[in-house]
Amino acid sequence: MNETPAPARAVVEGRTDVTMPSTTRPGPGLEPARPLRLAVLDMSGTTVEEGGLQDDAFSTALREEGIEPGGPRHDAMVGYFRRSRGTPRHEVFRSIFSDDAVVARRANRRFETAYDELLAERGVRPVPGAAEAMAELREAGMKIVLTTGFARHTQNMILESLGWMGVSDLSLCPSDAGRGVPYPDMILTALLALDLDDVRSVLVAGDTVGDIRAGRRAGAGLTVGVLSGYHDGPALTAAGATAVVPSVRDIPALVRGR
Repeated sequence: MNETPAPARAVVEGRTDVTMPSTTRPGPGLEPARPLRLAVLDMSGTTVEEGGLQDDAFSTALREEGIEPGGPRHDAMVGYFRRSRGTPRHEVFRSIFSDDAVVARRANRRFETAYDELLAERGVRPVPGAAEAMAELREAGMKIVLTTGFARHTQNMILESLGWMGVSDLSLCPSDAGRGVPYPDMILTALLALDLDDVRSVLVAGDTVGDIRAGRRAGAGLTVGVLSGYHDGPALTAAGATAVVPSVRDIPALVRGR
């Protein structure tokens, strides 16, 4: 009787706290892992450090709707916003203002305006090693797609702020694909837009359980959780991450090991 291989401890840049299942010597009837040809990388928390801009913009939007800090309604909304990190922002507002669609749309616009103003004032920066990791993946023959839960104009502002407008083959936001995470739409849109024919050749990386669920639902060949953003290792593993690594800069080593 064949036994399932035990998880292997992957050593990444001198670390031994990265877990991923063994992909060597597949058993009877199992195909070997396919070469990876596309990396779909989340932005905020995965490749981009934004320094709390989202939380500040969300608080501004609530205050402009007359919801002051310290009250139970405010605290419940903030808690939901944080738990829903990675979900498209307009969907978050639609949920917390579920009884009034007009207010939900207005609050989302206020959030976007506040975020854009904070972005212009304070800027964002790359996660250390992110640009180098993308360059290594490209050298390995992979295409790069950057995804976000923000609106298109905000995504473009972030890319311009970083000087990243040409760093990827494609950038996608929920409106480009239909739905954002945890749905697989952006991943599948990237696959089709870049004329690739097998979703098992896709690597998906993100810092939230929504990113991981999207990768799993798409059928990606490798779904990687990173610890540089919002959710912790147990949460990412429970969501179905194939591997969990400290940072996006550790992902090229996973690709080389594969």
